[in-house]
Formats: sequence, C-alpha cells, structure tokens
Amino acid sequence: MYLSAIGEIAAEEWHKTAQIRPNVELDEWIVMPNHIHGIIIIKNQPIETFSRIEIETFHRNVSTSRLKSDSLGAIIGQFKSVCTKRIREAGFSNFGWQTRFYDHIIREQTSLENIRKYIVNNPMKWELDRHNDTNLYI
Repeated sequence: MYLSAIGEIAAEEWHKTAQIRPNVELDEWIVMPNHIHGIIIIKNQPIETFSRIEIETFHRNVSTSRLKSDSLGAIIGQFKSVCTKRIREAGFSNFGWQTRFYDHIIREQTSLENIRKYIVNNPMKWELDRHNDTNLYI
C-alpha cells in the first residue's frame, strides 16, 4: 500500500496518538485508501477511592454530550480533527470523514489474532473491496 499525501498525514497522526496519550497503546493498524483499521489498547488508570485502589472502567459513550477525555470516542474524535485540519491546510479543502466509526471490544486472544490478521491482509483484498471506486458500479 502506497500512501497518498492524505494517507501520510493520517499515518503520522495515528502514530502520535500513543505518544500524546500515556494510557493508549497502538497495536496492529493500517491506512487504506478510504479508511483506517486499528487496534487501540486503552490502559485503565488506577484511581484511589476510600483508601483502596480501584480500576476505572471506561464506558461506551453513545450520547451527544461531551465525551470523557480518555474514551475511545474522544481519542478518535481528536485524531480525526487534527487530521482534517492538516489535510485541509495541505490543499484538500473538500476532505471529510464519515461521521461515525465502527468499534469492537476484543475480549479473547483468538479474536485479537484474527483481527490482527485481517488488518495485515486487508491491502491485498483492496481490489475486491466494495468501496474501491473501480467496484462501485459492479
């Protein structure tokens, strides 16, 4: 997969995600011609409550209210915002993301391995992808 100028910006900003957020670790990821696949690990931050340590559980935020700063929605929102700004500054004024994103909680090692394999193999399947411009009218 050879990245366009837009793809390069997306890859740079995706890589920065873990650098600017100490509780985030990036696993397998790839930038495709019209989307990104990535595994994000959000490490729970211990918080002290009543003289004992508990692990804060992140809840899925589906409302339109303000997102919690370390939620998946906030992480993806910031990534998309920074990318959009840079991409438009680079001269691609019509660039825009789809409004939502698809997420999936990975609970088992087998599932993690299958998703990693899917991400790694995704570029080889691009020619068959229904979103590939050459396949839109098939």
